[in-house]
Formats: sequence, structure tokens, C-alpha cells
Amino acid sequence: MGSSDGELCRYLCAMLKLGILGGGQLGRMLLQAAAPFPVETYVLENDPDCPAAKLCDHFRLGDIRNFNDVYTFGKTLDALTIEIEQVNIDALEQLHAEGVKVVPDPRVLRIINNKILQKEFYRKNKIPTAEFCITENRRELKNHLSFLPAIHKVGEGGYDGKGVRLLTDALALDEGFDSPSVLEKKIDIKKELAVIVAINEHKETAVYPLVEMCFDPTLHLLDYQLCPARLDPPLADRAIEIAISLVKEFDSPGLFAVEMFLDQHGQLLVNETAPRVHNSGHHSIEAIESSQFDMLLRILLSLPLGSTRMISPSVMINLVGADKEGPAQYHGLSEVATQKELYVHCYEKKISKPGRKMGHMTLLGNDVDLLHQEAIALKKRVTVTGRILR
Repeated sequence: MGSSDGELCRYLCAMLKLGILGGGQLGRMLLQAAAPFPVETYVLENDPDCPAAKLCDHFRLGDIRNFNDVYTFGKTLDALTIEIEQVNIDALEQLHAEGVKVVPDPRVLRIINNKILQKEFYRKNKIPTAEFCITENRRELKNHLSFLPAIHKVGEGGYDGKGVRLLTDALALDEGFDSPSVLEKKIDIKKELAVIVAINEHKETAVYPLVEMCFDPTLHLLDYQLCPARLDPPLADRAIEIAISLVKEFDSPGLFAVEMFLDQHGQLLVNETAPRVHNSGHHSIEAIESSQFDMLLRILLSLPLGSTRMISPSVMINLVGADKEGPAQYHGLSEVATQKELYVHCYEKKISKPGRKMGHMTLLGNDVDLLHQEAIALKKRVTVTGRILR
């Protein structure tokens, strides 16, 4: 684990009670990484069949958005983290005030959970981001016709491509959101990138290699991701510089995934930040010395940050539910199981739905361009479907 003998002894002598709000695939992978650490794990989730339920030491059935459920769950724990942003922040603030270690700081969650506050935070702290304005309702959109084409993002509640609409002209205004939202100037995107930054309570940082993200144009979900990003070194260095600057402004320990656009003019613009382990970091399980999950555990336990040295270039491919809802069926896994340096992660979700993340594959290799080609081929060979429930 990389700690000194004295630190390790101190933590081994007292098992830390660690809670995770949310029991999805991120919680599952965090629990898998927790096995070597001196922690007793707790999960709060409203689905007893969630991916994380069987891997934690203690499962609690409850609503992560409900104050009483979150407060009751967290008040006997030593540390608490999230695997999804849509949690009850009031309860986290109360727990934090009472001495529970909450990562990230609830104050940061309030900023990131609201896209309006998030964009205003970027502007205030001189973080480069796309030009934007705020709309309180759909009616106000007509005052911004000169701003189109633009992306309308609902202020609260959107995730994984939900709560996002492209408004091309006046005819599309009825598709906008009738609630407080961000209207963001459409960017002519050349590449989409992500940088994961870990920061501990001493404000020490560890930065993961820049990754290049390729999105499904219909689902607006990450399709596959390449590490390292195919980018000129000065631009890659600039992206990392921007990400570190942003994370330091949050002034909170945690793991932050900073998503960026590179536009056709070579300008880097921050799109969004996730204050948790993230889809863009799944390759780190096999391709980086200290995975994003290992790193978050180190932060929670106040252990030294891990190494972000790249073991191998990689491509991470999402396995997403296809055309039918029903009991999950994985097709093609046996055919690719013997492929050298291919690692398959199934999330143990019983029901497959169109667009639902069901697993991922990580392929290691020496050439990123070749890995890109192999990712496209693997996407065709492995699919996840479901039978229609009757």
C-alpha cells in the first residue's frame, strides 16, 4: 500500500468504517480495490440486487437522496464517499460537521451538482470553458436566438447524456428545458479529453495520464477511451495544468475527473467535472500502477498517494445494453476471452436496458492507433442484450 511501517500499523490496529453512497458499478469496483486495505465497508442503496451489494461487509437499504437515510447510515462511520453525485448534501454537511470524514467536501458537491453553479465557478476562477448564459425557463430561450446553435443543459438532475439538448435554431426552442439551465455555445470539437486528479488533505496531488474519449453520438455516452491521448505534448501539458488549477480551487480532498474539449482552433475548454471515480478512469485498474479506486481509498484513509505511472497504453471499451430490456445476456465474451491482454469486467446487473452501462473491457498494447482499431472491432464482437420482460 506504500505507507510507512508506523502508518500501516496504526491503520491495521483500528479497522476504518468506510461508507459508500450508491451501489452501482463504481461502488462495486471501489469495493474490489478495498480488499487489501484495513477497512470495514458499508453501502447504502435502494436496490438490494445492485452491483455492490454482495461485495460489501454491510449493506443498508435506503435512499441516498433522503436526509434521514443518509444521516442514519453515516453517523457511525469514520469516512464516507460517493459513487454518484445525486445524494442528500444536507445530510453530508451535518455528518461532516459532526466529525465524519466526507470525501469530497459537501461544499464542492453543491457546486458540481448544479451545472449553473459549476459553470459560474469556472468563470469566477478563470478556468477556460465554453461561452454560456443562464436561462430560468423555456420562454427565455427566445431572447438568445443569436447564441444558437447551443447546448441546453438542465441545471440539476442530468447525467450520462440525460438533461442535455442541442438547440440548432428557433424551431428547436420547444425542446429546451423549462427550468433553470445553462445555454452553452456549441463548440466545434476536435477531441474530447479527460484528466483525473487526486488531491489529499495536505493538498498534494497525483495526476493520471491524459485520456482521449470517443462518445456514442446517439446515446451521448462514452463509447471507448484511449490512454494516452493522441495529443501534442504542449497541449497535453496544458490540459493537465488546467485540471490541476481547477481541482486546487475546489480546496477539497478527493478524486476529480475533469472533462475537456479541444476545439478546432486548438483551444482547451473545461466541459464538466465529476467529483468521484469516473468512467474515463476504468482503464487504470490494469494500465496504471495505482488505479483510480486504489487512489480514492488512499485519500479516504489518509495514506500516501499512489503512483500514476502508466504500465501500458490501453483502450477501454464500454459494454452498453442494446435494443431490448430484460435479463442481461452477454454475447461474444467466450470468443474474445482468450485474447491476450484483454480484461473483461461485468457489472453483475441483472437487467439490461438500452443505453445502460453493463460492463467494460480494457485492452493493453503498445500502439494507441492500433488499439483504436481493435476497439472498433471488439465493439462489434461483444454485445449485451435482454429479453423483453413479460
